[in-house]
Amino acid sequence: MDMKALELLAPRAGLRVLITGGASGIGLAIAKAFLSTGARVHVCDIDGKAIDTLSTATPGITGTRANVADQADVARVFDDVDRELGGLDVLINNAGIAGPTGGIDEIEASDWEKTVDINLNSHFQFTRRAVPKLRQAADGGVIVFISSVAGRLGYGFRTPYSATKWAVVGLAKSLAIELGPDNIRVNAVQPGIVKGPRMEGVIAARAKQLGISYEDMEARYLEKISLRRMVTQEEVAASVLFLASPAGSAISGQALSVCGNVETL
Repeated sequence: MDMKALELLAPRAGLRVLITGGASGIGLAIAKAFLSTGARVHVCDIDGKAIDTLSTATPGITGTRANVADQADVARVFDDVDRELGGLDVLINNAGIAGPTGGIDEIEASDWEKTVDINLNSHFQFTRRAVPKLRQAADGGVIVFISSVAGRLGYGFRTPYSATKWAVVGLAKSLAIELGPDNIRVNAVQPGIVKGPRMEGVIAARAKQLGISYEDMEARYLEKISLRRMVTQEEVAASVLFLASPAGSAISGQALSVCGNVETL
């Protein structure tokens, strides 16, 4: 591969990037990946301690403690973005929660509403504020929504989560049409079963519901993946970098599964 081809695979140095839910998990992996390319990164997260730790330990990443479901907090994030970055080139809508596990007649309305507020409504709130800034991006703006493989497959007993992740794909595809004339590319990434504490919690909750061991439940999940393994946070982050790079400059309105080919859930 020649040097020009290699250059296409890396986002431009100096990109101004905002990542929601960026102080841990996939969001943190994405933040560190962008930072490694010379980007200036601002993250928000509900965990204030994690924000403080990240900002202190990782020069180049700034942060705001915020509840993404609170409009006043969202406004404060963008005040900080203006101060720290002076504009915006890339928005990564990553914030999300697993939501409740249970049959539809067992789920509390409050748990449903909380899942929708964080997994979907927050993405609307951040995007509506980011778009005017992204229109001014010198090389065009980029929006990436973190959906899930549950946004392309049905997911019994996880209906609030799956419904919001399907909705995120619809949001991305619709905005790609709407914002394409403004040179803003919009895509969704659909991680599969990602190694880490969050997935461990999901497996444990499902195992408890079915009355089986954690190990048996994990084996059931892996049997449904063609590659028979979970994906890593770094693999998801790499796909986001690709979509924000010159190599991804013609890609918009797509939902990219990074999942080892999850066949069913």
